[in-house]
Amino acid sequence: MTRLAIHISDAGITLLNNEQITYREPGFALLGEGSLTTGNEAFSNSRINPRGIHHGYWSNLDTTPLADRRFSHLSAADLVSRQLEQIWQKAGTGATELVVAVPEYMSAQNLGLFLGIANELKLPVIGLVDAAVAATRREYKNAVPVHIDLSLHTAMLTRLAQPGMVQTERTELLESCGIYALYDAWLNTVANAFVQQSRFDPLHTAESEQMLLNRLGGWLREASRQEHVEMELEFAGTSYQAGIESLALIGTAAPIYQQIANKLRALFRAEDVPAIQVTDRIARLPGLADMLKARVGGEVFVLEPGATARGALARCRGHSGAESGVSLIRKLPWDQTAVDIAQHTSEQSAAGTPTHLLFGHTAYAIGNSPLVLGSDDSDGERVIELTAEMPGVSRRHCSLSRKNGQCVLEDHSRYGTFLNGNRIDGSSVMQVGDSLRIGSPGFEFQLITTDEQHG
Repeated sequence: MTRLAIHISDAGITLLNNEQITYREPGFALLGEGSLTTGNEAFSNSRINPRGIHHGYWSNLDTTPLADRRFSHLSAADLVSRQLEQIWQKAGTGATELVVAVPEYMSAQNLGLFLGIANELKLPVIGLVDAAVAATRREYKNAVPVHIDLSLHTAMLTRLAQPGMVQTERTELLESCGIYALYDAWLNTVANAFVQQSRFDPLHTAESEQMLLNRLGGWLREASRQEHVEMELEFAGTSYQAGIESLALIGTAAPIYQQIANKLRALFRAEDVPAIQVTDRIARLPGLADMLKARVGGEVFVLEPGATARGALARCRGHSGAESGVSLIRKLPWDQTAVDIAQHTSEQSAAGTPTHLLFGHTAYAIGNSPLVLGSDDSDGERVIELTAEMPGVSRRHCSLSRKNGQCVLEDHSRYGTFLNGNRIDGSSVMQVGDSLRIGSPGFEFQLITTDEQHG
C-alpha cells in the first residue's frame, strides 16, 4: 500500500510521499491550438502568451464554459482535470491511497466537483482534510493559534480551537490579496529599479518580462533574509544589473500586508495570546511575517515546506461519508510535541497604545473606567451618546477602557463593532491610528494619542 498526500492550494499544488515532495507547481494553465499544459510550464509562458493563460480555475471550480470563445468548449473543471491528470502521470504512479488537504477558499460545491473529477481519473482519494487543520500538528499551550496561507488570489486566515485536538473555529478570506496580486505589484517595482539604474525596461517586451517574472521568486527569498538584493538579467546578449532595498519591496506590498494584518487582529480577542502559524510561502515574502508580529504581537511559527500535505499524510486515515464516500475532516489529533508560549499581557505593538478616542472634533480620554458608545445615555458611565439616526447602533453598543496597560475595545451589540473595517469577535486590543465604526453606513471614530509632555 502506497499513500500520497496532496495540498491543492493553487499558489503551489504540492504532492508528497513519506520521503519527499514529488510535485510542487502553481495552478496555471496554458491553452493553445490543440494543446493544454499546466503548472510550471504554463507559468513560464504566462507573460509571453497572456491570452492563453488561465489561473483562476481552482478557486472558481465549476462547469461554466470559459469566456474566451476560442476555448468555450472547456470549463474550469476541465482545466483542473487536466492538471490533476498531469500531476498523477508525473508523480502518482503506483499510489493506492490519496489524502487531500483542502484550502479554505473551496466551497462544498467545489469539493463535490473535485471528487467527481478525481473519480473519473481514478484517483484513490480516501480523505479530505481542512488545510489549516492538516498543517497544525502540535498544541500551542496558553495561546490561540491562527493559521495563515496565501493562494494565488486569496489570503486565508483560520482561527483554530484546541479542545484536546486541533479544529477549525473561524475562517476569513481576503480576495485579491494573494500571491498573484503581490507579484504583479513587485514586477513593476523591480522593473522600475532596472530602468533607473541600467536604462533597461524589462517590461518592454514579453520575453524580458517573462524572464523578470521567472527570477522574481529568488530575489524575494533573498529580500526576506537581507536588507539589500543585487539583481541581474541577461537579455539579447547584454547583462543588466540593479539593486533594490528590501524596504522598497515591503513598501510596495504594504496595502495588501495591511489588509492581512487588520483581518488577523480582528480574529484575536483582547485576552488572547496570539500564536501566528504561517506557511513557508508566507515566510518567503519579504517583511510579512515581521509585520504581523509587530502589528498583532504574540509569536510567529514558520512551517517547513510541504507541511500541510505532510500533516495530512501523517494523521488522516480516511473518513467515510454517507453520500460521497469521503467527508471533509475539520479536526485532528496532534502528533508532535506541544509548544509552551509565555503570556506577555503587557506586550503591545510598535503602533502604540491610544490615550484618546477622536469623534468629530472632540477627543475623549480613555481611562480605567469604560467609555461607552451607544444610542442611549447609561447611568453612572461615561458615554458618547449618538443621537443621530443610524441603523445598526445599539443602546450600549461598545466600550473602551485601559486594562493591563492596553486599550481594550469590547463589543456589547447585536450588530457588530468594526475595527479597520473588520468585525471584531467580542473584544480587541486597540492601537494608535485604528479606525472604529459602528452602525451602517456608520459612525467613524479614530484612536489617537496625545503628547502628554507638551500639552
